[in-house]
Amino acid sequence: MELTFLGTGSGVPSKSRNVSSLALQMHQERDEIWLFDCGEATQHQILKTTIKPRKITKIFITHLHGDHIFGLPGLLSSRSFQDGTTPLEIYGPNGIQTFVETALSLSQTHLKYPIQYYDLQDGTIFQDDTIKVDTMQVIHGVPSYGFTIQEADKTGHLLPEKLKAFGIQPGPLYERIKREERITLQDGTVIERDQVTGPTIFGRKLAIIGDTLPFDNVSDFVKDADVLIHEATFIDADESLANQYNHSTSVQAAQIARDANVKQLWLNHISSRYVPQDLKHELSKLTSIHPSVRYVSDFDSIPVEKVVE
Repeated sequence: MELTFLGTGSGVPSKSRNVSSLALQMHQERDEIWLFDCGEATQHQILKTTIKPRKITKIFITHLHGDHIFGLPGLLSSRSFQDGTTPLEIYGPNGIQTFVETALSLSQTHLKYPIQYYDLQDGTIFQDDTIKVDTMQVIHGVPSYGFTIQEADKTGHLLPEKLKAFGIQPGPLYERIKREERITLQDGTVIERDQVTGPTIFGRKLAIIGDTLPFDNVSDFVKDADVLIHEATFIDADESLANQYNHSTSVQAAQIARDANVKQLWLNHISSRYVPQDLKHELSKLTSIHPSVRYVSDFDSIPVEKVVE
């Protein structure tokens, strides 16, 4: 898993920050890219990266404000020129299908691939054998949602020395041992999988919280995440503005991360009113609340790693 930030600003684009979009790249895990939000000019930002739009299989939209969706029609159209076969899924609040289909219809854009739409509601919205996506409505004046992406736990690595002790040589039997909890060898020996494998490899948990006022349930939703991406539109000194516009401050995000035992906090959706020196000064305050916190910038590409305490 690797996160690439395509837009880290809020409201309107600036010279240093485009509006909201981030890509979760899972090439090794499932050869897919998932996109979260798609603000204006997202496809232009993608051109400056190694991301291939045809690899984007799912798009998750936090809410329907323009700085989170105005890039969708252009990206969908360009994707059609690049690959006309791979289906796409779009998850968003009620109305996302109407927005996309209206824009495509009025511009007489005809896609060569099918789109399946899913209206968001609290709970699990996608799950397979390797990963699960949950969502929860947050508080932003319009229906707005946060997401958690939880990998399934994996069987520990095979231990060659212990396998050799049972007379097992490398070959097809290795895969069977990893797949089955118990196997019986030809001589009748029963082997429990945990006898010949290392500790369970616990899945990573990623949480993405878009535009919202802080509230108690957020901490429960993102609890124990390895990485929390949280909006921090305003600095602590502008808390009154944050309340007025249904946003969070950086300090409020840090407090949520602390209370939820989040391992790493990455702050996103930054107002263009702040210059780098403002954020540097704010960061010194934030690290006293949560020890691992950073502001992200456009084109930051950061691996999502399991943090073992």
